[in-house]
Amino acid sequence: MAIRCGASKSMREVSPKAFSRHTVRPSLTWARLPVLRNALHGLDATKRTSLVLWSSAGKGPTVAKKIKAHSLTGRITPAVMGTAFRNVKRNRGAAGIDKVSIQLFENNLEQNLLALMRCLKDGTYQSQPLRRVHIDKGAGKTRPLGIPAVRDRVAQEVVRLLLSPLFERIFHNDSFGFRPGRSCHMAVQRVLELHQQGHKFVLDADIKGFFDNIPHAVIMNGVAAEVADGNILRIVERFLKAGVMEDGVFSPTSLGTPQGGVISPLLANIALNFLDWQLDVAGYRFVRYADDFVVLCKSEAEVKEAHDLVQRQLTQLGLALSPEKTMQTPFRDGFAFLGFTISPWSVSMRPKSVEKFKTKIRELTVRHHNLDRGVVTKVNQVVRGTANYFAPAFATVRDLFRTLDGWLRMRIRCMKFKCKRRTDNFRLRRKHLVNLGLVFLSDVWHPPAVGTT
Repeated sequence: MAIRCGASKSMREVSPKAFSRHTVRPSLTWARLPVLRNALHGLDATKRTSLVLWSSAGKGPTVAKKIKAHSLTGRITPAVMGTAFRNVKRNRGAAGIDKVSIQLFENNLEQNLLALMRCLKDGTYQSQPLRRVHIDKGAGKTRPLGIPAVRDRVAQEVVRLLLSPLFERIFHNDSFGFRPGRSCHMAVQRVLELHQQGHKFVLDADIKGFFDNIPHAVIMNGVAAEVADGNILRIVERFLKAGVMEDGVFSPTSLGTPQGGVISPLLANIALNFLDWQLDVAGYRFVRYADDFVVLCKSEAEVKEAHDLVQRQLTQLGLALSPEKTMQTPFRDGFAFLGFTISPWSVSMRPKSVEKFKTKIRELTVRHHNLDRGVVTKVNQVVRGTANYFAPAFATVRDLFRTLDGWLRMRIRCMKFKCKRRTDNFRLRRKHLVNLGLVFLSDVWHPPAVGTT
């Protein structure tokens, strides 16, 4: 069996090594050739070629047709609308520019969902502008977020529920961000597995302003590669072009997908799926969580080649690596990934994560405030959230947690006595803090089971 392409030059540009990696059988279809299928996914129509399969049995050529999803609009039902609203409510979130909260939307839930469903099905749906807010990133920097109205969040969740099963089948197995049954911890574990397999060098890549700069055409080409329902495609495009409202001033959005949108993580994965499969076809091992990814190699020269490949592929997508944040490093020197500092000897909180934890505690333990039940509850929420994330079985954080616990107790005693003295430890001992209901990082952390790596 041999494979021929309608435009061999175009195929060489897309997947130069794909043919040599797979044994072709007479019954080969798109679904049974995932690397070739996904290497083409997301390219515009002029670069996608028809695969012509030639049978060694002499039956002649047959064209492998790609089946797209057509009637997604017909799957928008009251049950789907209800599920979408419950998901939005579970994630909570603030009101959009219309100032309608989740509670207000729920007061007239049945009528609101039915009206929204009619708009989604008959093609009259229009997305409202997003409310622009900025969150602190530290070091004087902020991250812009776009908060959709509750109605638009429900609409995005409906579309996400329809699209997610289609794209889960073609996403790469080493993509972990915002996917069912996957987590940050699984991504870090995969990095450790690849290191154990001999990948000793790392390309720690950072895409410059990914969510703000990803071209809409790249996203729409990726969605249209799997979806032929024109109404759904128009709805996705309206999500992207909704614009933002900040201080009463409307700004159109011609680039990017807003951080804060329900469907944005899925669209990000769709846009970067092309990069994933290009890396796979070239033989590189990587781990990606949304726009944060690392490529693991077995030599320093291979890391440089991977860097060049990533840069070329991102250029095709209209993106670029951040030269300040992207680095090539030996695994033994350690690197930051998903809030952890990873090295061959330890996986711990990176310094920036420690400082974020301290900043949250400082905001809750101001000296001129009273140490009451509300403060204890909020402090415990921060402590539990930090411990649950940074203390999986593979983490080495016991000593760090003990140090942070001592610092936390100091903050609580200063808040209680409105000053700091050397005798505070004797005046308010640890057992008394526990009696107040306070939880510490070491209390939440559990040592890994014997044999856990």
